[in-house]
Amino acid sequence: MVSNGLKFSQPPKAMDTITLTMPPARIALFKAIVESYDNLATLRTADPGQHYLKVYFAPEMRTDIETLLDSLGPDFTIRRLP
Repeated sequence: MVSNGLKFSQPPKAMDTITLTMPPARIALFKAIVESYDNLATLRTADPGQHYLKVYFAPEMRTDIETLLDSLGPDFTIRRLP
């Protein structure tokens, strides 16, 4: 990919996602924890009114993501969405 004469690497061909929700007061801390793991995942708001979040990650990181979500679930009252 070239933009203004600069070369950028191509984005991954596929990213996996998990959509979830939690109490709004816990979102900032949850985001900080998830994104503190280098190259594990990134978190974006899917619907701010409903407090829906989307976790984006490489398919090969699914086991690590699932483990992290399972360990944080009780403290953050994480509810996964379809």
